[in-house]
Amino acid sequence: MFNLDAIVSQVQRNCNISDSRHAGLYSVCGLALRLRDLYKWEKGLDPWIERESSEILEWIASKEEQWGELLDLEFSEITIDGSTYDPFDSNGINGVLTLHGLFYGAGYVHSLKPSFFLGVLEDQRQVDGYTVYTLGRELARDLLTMPALSQENCIVVRQESAKLFLWDLILFTKKSGQQALQFGLENYGLKRRDSEALHSNLARISAAEVEIYLYHELGELRDTVFKPNIWREIIATFPHTPIELLARSVKDLLADTNKYGTLRHIVEKGKAASLGLYVAFLDGLRKELFPELFEAFKEFTNTHNWQVIEKAIATGYKTAKGYAELLSKIYHKGKVKNDMPWVEKEIEKRLLAPLGILKGE
Repeated sequence: MFNLDAIVSQVQRNCNISDSRHAGLYSVCGLALRLRDLYKWEKGLDPWIERESSEILEWIASKEEQWGELLDLEFSEITIDGSTYDPFDSNGINGVLTLHGLFYGAGYVHSLKPSFFLGVLEDQRQVDGYTVYTLGRELARDLLTMPALSQENCIVVRQESAKLFLWDLILFTKKSGQQALQFGLENYGLKRRDSEALHSNLARISAAEVEIYLYHELGELRDTVFKPNIWREIIATFPHTPIELLARSVKDLLADTNKYGTLRHIVEKGKAASLGLYVAFLDGLRKELFPELFEAFKEFTNTHNWQVIEKAIATGYKTAKGYAELLSKIYHKGKVKNDMPWVEKEIEKRLLAPLGILKGE
């Protein structure tokens, strides 16, 4: 007999075990933000709702106590209708769950943290030859608020997480991104950036931006420059290091600038609002690797000439392609030499140092 509560409990337990093991990967601020989102999800709160600090601190203490009890435990197998599955066997599990209107996610994310989730399946469609699953309410999840991801050559859009994700980006946009943010919001019809307008329009904007997240995943799946096997090996060899961060940033930039991805979709559809939000939220290494976009956007706000954006995209793609090829070349050479320390030093010297990223920073 299909027992939904039992399945949710099993998935959530594995989410909690993963969080207990890997919470230390995040900075204090990074963990606080992820706990904040997890709290709102558990309590069923809208993204903009903030509870009293004492209430949240009590919840965090309870969460940390729970993590302490789970820290040394192994992930549990998932039992459905009497059949047992490895927790990473998403294909096998979804072979059963999709028949019941559910979808299960399992895989490895930043720093090889295992990640799991379970959500209500709202839609299934084909986009550019890939199956896209759109989820509504999430029944189990971990610390990661991921709006979309690729899994087993398909794409999963998490609408509930996407709304939290967008709210966090808007709320914590840096000063340098405020003008682009305002441009994006105005093109979504918000003439004034006031709290009430954001609250009443967040669901609408998030629903529109889901397509942007979808095309990022399409761009990543169809990227032919940074070979998936090489990229995964680099990530696995140098987890939680500046090298992993660089590899992920380059992969993201390739996905956003290739002919199948985010920015091409924005240009082709004339999505000025999405362009504004993309520029506002572009930060970290991707911002360092793609400075051309900011000058192009500045000109675009005056002229609305999409050609200047296309030119910047082409330059960004060329930059990302160069980094991907050099990363792959260095890694391949080090693999032949059986000398990963040499790979680390070479990447630091030739790629990270020029970007101002030194070991230990």
